[in-house]
Amino acid sequence: MSAIYDLLVIGGGINGAGIARDAAGRGMRVLLVEKDDLASHTSSASTKLVHGGLRYLEHYEFRLVAESLREREVLLRNAPHIIWPLRFVMPHEPTMRPKWMLRLGLALYDRIGGKMSLPRSKRVDLRIAPHRGVLQDRLAAGFEYSDCWVEDARLVVLSAKDAEERGAEVLVRTECTDLERSAESWSAALRDKEGERKVSARAVINAAGPFVDRVAKVALGQGTPAHLRLVKGSHIIVSRRFPGEHAYIFQQPDGRIVFAIPYERDFTLIGTTDLLYEGNLDTVRISEEETRYLCEAASRYFASAITVEEIASTYAGVRPLYEDNAVSNSTVTRDYVFELEAGGGAPILSVYGGKITTYRKLAEHALDRLGKVLVLPGKPWTAHAPLPGGEMPDGDFAAFLWRASERYSWVPPEMLLRLARAYGTRMDRVLGTATSLDDLGQDFGGTLSEAELRYLVDQEFARTAEDALWRRSKLGLHLPTQARQAVAEWFAARA
Repeated sequence: MSAIYDLLVIGGGINGAGIARDAAGRGMRVLLVEKDDLASHTSSASTKLVHGGLRYLEHYEFRLVAESLREREVLLRNAPHIIWPLRFVMPHEPTMRPKWMLRLGLALYDRIGGKMSLPRSKRVDLRIAPHRGVLQDRLAAGFEYSDCWVEDARLVVLSAKDAEERGAEVLVRTECTDLERSAESWSAALRDKEGERKVSARAVINAAGPFVDRVAKVALGQGTPAHLRLVKGSHIIVSRRFPGEHAYIFQQPDGRIVFAIPYERDFTLIGTTDLLYEGNLDTVRISEEETRYLCEAASRYFASAITVEEIASTYAGVRPLYEDNAVSNSTVTRDYVFELEAGGGAPILSVYGGKITTYRKLAEHALDRLGKVLVLPGKPWTAHAPLPGGEMPDGDFAAFLWRASERYSWVPPEMLLRLARAYGTRMDRVLGTATSLDDLGQDFGGTLSEAELRYLVDQEFARTAEDALWRRSKLGLHLPTQARQAVAEWFAARA
């Protein structure tokens, strides 16, 4: 006899994890399935920003910007360990939009979301430190505004973890291979390395991201009525190019913008691109054309050119955007759209678009939409609910870090900061009863210990070295090949 759930959520990206969390917290029996690892596709390939979307104002997407700015405040309060403020510097040139237009846009950006905790925008002199010598001499003035940084894959993992702790079942590396509909429920075939099993659910939410139409065809024999535009965004990671904890936003001759952001202490993250994608969704890679574009885009502004030779790493992902017939890929709406199909029996809701910043609100709206055809328990609750590790008074990460440094005086400062950022108040669960580094088991280098790997496996759904080194952390950037191999061998020994 198959297990029976209220809701089957297909897709372990940010939207699926957010919906599963919200539904579980309302008292629904939820099953979340992901065919690969959590955040293994689009949700770990973002520019790592929680932001209002300054450029969306140009396209009159005022609702999206206002909602995004309000959600920026919510997420900053509920996950202060993995989300923190970041100032953006936008150099200005005479060939760009006039200064008065930019000042007006930034003033609107400061106010459209209501009361904000972050500093407002201002003009900035690029001829003085820390910009002098970093940017080309022709750049004398610009503007500065606030948004936030986010550890994107960790946001997904923590949302899924919270869902699990509220009663949801989370299955990674489990693919939904078949869906059969009746008047009252869906029967789903799930396949993992152990084989196949059947489950039943009163409703299905298709949050499979770029695979949304693939799932819809399994369920309905056809794709959803909405059209999907698959747009690839790629990034390059280079050696650290400038001091300070601010980021740059560079406007390009083609109208696009490219970010240059401090990344993982030793690096600078540069991106993104917007290219129509028609290739294999399971093997998305940056192209030579994109690599050249990003190097040239940053080199237009930095005093010294970015070369291909200094690229330490790259990544790419495909955004499943709702087709609104926009002329260019960069102007396609980042808003989200739902397609609800309930006429043929049990309901299925497919999710298009969305962005990390609005994932919590998207989840609320998805359940509201589903609630129009199905009686759902509970009410929205996530606005004031910290994510695991985020339970800090007033969201004060600095105060938390200070207390942690006193409690764990034996942990080196670099390691302490990384663990505090990754796990927040749950850092004590990672360290356990240890009183010295030796108590943490095997040392893999780069502040990574066997105790942390055990925690990632037991508590955060990690199954491979890649899960641990590139999604739940970015230690893959810091560890030498031999250390990464040692982590892979550790996982292989547990298999």
